Amino acid sequence: MSELDDDFAMVIDPTVPSTARVYDAGLGGKDNYEVDREMLRKVQAVAPEVTELAIVAREFLIRAVRFLARDIGIDQFLDCGSGLPTAENVHEVAQRSNPDARVVYVDNDPVVLAHGRALLADNEQTHIVRGDIFQPTTLLADQTVRGELDWDKPLALIHSMSLHFCADDPAAVLRDYLDALPSGSYVVLSHALDPEDDEYSVVARNIERVYQGASSGQIHFRTRAEINTMLAGLELLKPGLVQPADWWPAGPRMQPLKLSDHCLLAAVGRKP
Repeated sequence: MSELDDDFAMVIDPTVPSTARVYDAGLGGKDNYEVDREMLRKVQAVAPEVTELAIVAREFLIRAVRFLARDIGIDQFLDCGSGLPTAENVHEVAQRSNPDARVVYVDNDPVVLAHGRALLADNEQTHIVRGDIFQPTTLLADQTVRGELDWDKPLALIHSMSLHFCADDPAAVLRDYLDALPSGSYVVLSHALDPEDDEYSVVARNIERVYQGASSGQIHFRTRAEINTMLAGLELLKPGLVQPADWWPAGPRMQPLKLSDHCLLAAVGRKP
């Protein structure tokens, strides 16, 4: 049995929505089931701009990776919770600036793994592995993670739209990753935000309620202080911890933030 067959041998229940496939549906992808599209519709019913939120988060990721690869010279990336392949993947953005850039994607969704391996079959610089991104000690011991990345030189760790699915202590999870990163490495983070006000916190609570008990991953909106704690020990690049739309946009933001934009924060930090 091939590695790809092994992935499909994992339990896939098409009656239970997958966070990766719901995100894919939100980005307009085709690798999802009706149950995932129904989950997306439920979230959109309480936060109609959630699709735009997914797009804004993706655009932030693209800008951050491009900056790190092109302007900083980072040539290796560990993308935790990569999700389904879509336009402008991390390896495409990084390797456009540096064809020798190496990327390791990590996910535990069998559909993600199968599609990823098919997409990357001819790309020797890019790999995808099965792993639990909330168990960094185990993940960082993975043969591909250790062997395809040089842990004696700086790399970029990506946790984009992933740690808000960690129920326990995401700050501790990220701390374990940071302890393993070489000096001069970077962290790219985006996370669901509880704005702690009467208007936008309602959106956060509604989205949490929709996901509760209905998805393979429960989303947790956290406060700015809680998200900032995850970044302890990092030197944040300006403008710091902000809405993704305000992190190095292509031009000045001319429109007010949408409703769901108030429920997401993003940052890029450097490990001294």
